Amino acid sequence: MKVLVTGGTRGIGRAIALRFAGDGAERLVLGYMRNDLAAEEAADAVREAGAEPVLVRGNVASERVVSELASHGPFDVVVHNAATGVIRSALETEDKHWDWTLSANARAFLSLARATAPEMRPGSSIVAVSSLGSTRVLENYVLVGTSKAALESLVRYLAVELAPRGIRVNAVSAGVVETGALEHFPNREQMVREGIERTPAGRLVEPDEVAAAVAYLASADAEMVRGHTLVVDGGFSLLA
Repeated sequence: MKVLVTGGTRGIGRAIALRFAGDGAERLVLGYMRNDLAAEEAADAVREAGAEPVLVRGNVASERVVSELASHGPFDVVVHNAATGVIRSALETEDKHWDWTLSANARAFLSLARATAPEMRPGSSIVAVSSLGSTRVLENYVLVGTSKAALESLVRYLAVELAPRGIRVNAVSAGVVETGALEHFPNREQMVREGIERTPAGRLVEPDEVAAAVAYLASADAEMVRGHTLVVDGGFSLLA
């Protein structure tokens, strides 16, 4: 099994990569933005888990990076986990912030699908990692939330278009996960505290739990799950 994970060297992406390595993947292609040390550490962990790591550095919104990622295919599983964005209130954003955020989080997913799907075999799977901000209004999250809503819409469209090829397309939407990504939020401590207090399960979601959901959607057990967004949030989004 050959797997591509964008944003695959830290946090949730690293957990996803290691899950697939543990499940028997022979090669893990890991896209990452700029943290070379984290990338090398992730590659070592993947190697120790028994898979061959391939690192591709750069912004996944770049045509060059997408082409380089796709060149390592064909893939059995493609996971678009890479995410970025400007964390500001709506009236403090600029058009360049919109372009940056939507390009990396949503348009890049479509670019990846165009580049990889033609070579993917029947039974393959594409999974996008979304967040609760796609449907809920979170503080300072207008750009990222909108990009995730677009991402989930793309999942539905691609699920229908790629079904005749035997390729499944789904998404996993995670609740609050305490990773380095939270450092970009000015209200990080509040988010963590309220996330724990509000979640019926009584704790935050762990990266490995998101990875398990991704692995399920990529498995044969999810053959008839198409265009679905699987929420993994411990019940957080159930409360009014």
